[in-house]
Amino acid sequence: MKPFILAGTLGLSLLLSGCVISVDGDGHDGYQSDWQKKERSNRKEVARLQPNLSTGEVMDRMGVADFSEFVKKGDDQYHVLYYRTQRKDDDGVTTKDECTPLVIKNDQLVGWGDSALNMLNQ
Repeated sequence: MKPFILAGTLGLSLLLSGCVISVDGDGHDGYQSDWQKKERSNRKEVARLQPNLSTGEVMDRMGVADFSEFVKKGDDQYHVLYYRTQRKDDDGVTTKDECTPLVIKNDQLVGWGDSALNMLNQ
């Protein structure tokens, strides 16, 4: 009788262990929804930006940038903040081509997007 109970308990535990693997079952993991929420939130905040915001105001709204660059041209100081707004490759790594650049000149937001960045590079 004991071997039967032991074998039954072992068999039942093996069968039930597979139930833990897929609890959600919708095919989406938490990581995927996290980056999608972040991109959506960043796009929403970029759409609400106004010229002449200070660096502090931008960072209060947007949070920590995915990338940050600083350039000095003559007497002007440029700070470029990159925020992830789109996914290009499903590799789990954020790259600059997946981000929207925000260009800040002398602590004032002067533009965002590729055209603002291109203006800085001229």
